Amino acid sequence: MQSNYASYMPGFGNDFETEALTGALPNGQNSPQKCPYGLYAEQLSGTPFTAPRGKNERSWCYRIRPSVKHINRFEKVDMPFWKSAPNILDKIISLGQYRWSPIPSNIDTNFITGMRTMTTAGDVNTQVGMAAHIYVATNSMDNEYFYSADSELLIVPQEGQLRFFTEMGIIDLEPQEIAIIPRGLLFKVDIINGPARGFVCENYGAKFDLPNRGPIGANCLANPRDFKTPKAAFEDNSITSTVTIKWCGQFHITEIDHSPLDIVAWHGNYAPCKYDLRTFSPVGALLFDHPDPSIFTVLTAPSGVEGTANIDFVLFRDRWSVAENTFRPPWYHKNIMSELMGNIHGVYDAKPEGFAPGGMSLHNMMLPHGPDMDAFEKATNSKLGPQKMENTMSFMFETRFPQHLTSYAAKDAPLQDDYIECWSSLKKNFSPETNND
Repeated sequence: MQSNYASYMPGFGNDFETEALTGALPNGQNSPQKCPYGLYAEQLSGTPFTAPRGKNERSWCYRIRPSVKHINRFEKVDMPFWKSAPNILDKIISLGQYRWSPIPSNIDTNFITGMRTMTTAGDVNTQVGMAAHIYVATNSMDNEYFYSADSELLIVPQEGQLRFFTEMGIIDLEPQEIAIIPRGLLFKVDIINGPARGFVCENYGAKFDLPNRGPIGANCLANPRDFKTPKAAFEDNSITSTVTIKWCGQFHITEIDHSPLDIVAWHGNYAPCKYDLRTFSPVGALLFDHPDPSIFTVLTAPSGVEGTANIDFVLFRDRWSVAENTFRPPWYHKNIMSELMGNIHGVYDAKPEGFAPGGMSLHNMMLPHGPDMDAFEKATNSKLGPQKMENTMSFMFETRFPQHLTSYAAKDAPLQDDYIECWSSLKKNFSPETNND
């Protein structure tokens, strides 16, 4: 619902403010001696206090009860399918070209218990790297709340509709949209239209931000105005609830005697947001040659090495192909980044068969990959003219780190054992006596 959101991209040092009750935001002072309506002031910091002004992220929250109020101490709980890096298993080989069919979405789970980790990379304890998950959910979270102290969560729905009740407001999410839930922000998820299935990138490192456009200039790709952050909304009840926290790869649970979604007003630049992938404006080659896939980057999380991402989120959506005398699909290549792809809907041009909506593929760092035989033959022999690529939306979680398969990905998920056969029919075309030009 558009009226529930405001245009705003967190992370640029600009403050946003919203209140569910008029006058709930203190006037000109973050932590007054007494807050309006008898509220408590509480700050949520996403960066060190001394981060540079343009990078400093925090929000002031005015809530009914401080979030420190628990009934009992934390107890460890087991989430057997949700793994964190490092998760390197001696008997599992992560070096290979892998592809999975969609995971069945009829599992009796909610958004958290239905999380299935496919790959991990880096180290959650030193806050570098990522994990890639698929979620399947049929149940809403009833008085069950969650937050990750390890990571921010990038959610990419593939089927079904979700409603995220966060401390800072409500986000409705459907396929072809994404949401970002910051590290430390508490939420629960209702299933609006299920079953629900999708992908999650768990980012251990620096927050996602818009990429620098360089010579592209001020426009195209993803624009800040299309990112929506929710207006304040709150729950005031005294129902016993549970809060589960992910911390250093472990899960802990406690009980509270109220809903933790009791922030009546907030202001700051550390907040959840949603983005409609259909507003992404691709750019490309207008005459000849095939640009690098980095030109389709929606969001990037920096690694500390200039030009090398901890994670890139890259989108391949509907677009025109017009380049002359050019091999248009992704070319054969191997590179320093590890590429995990997911199909949201439609057909991916480099893999017209086998890469189904809801499916995933993994091509790890320095491992060759590229179009299958059918895609190669069509791309090299078709008469080239302007072509509209339609009914397609795939994405890539790309990282500088090797992505290690989990036991679930290697043994339980629907792995396509015959995936490498898609290249087996590639034949030798080389002929010293013939020049194809």
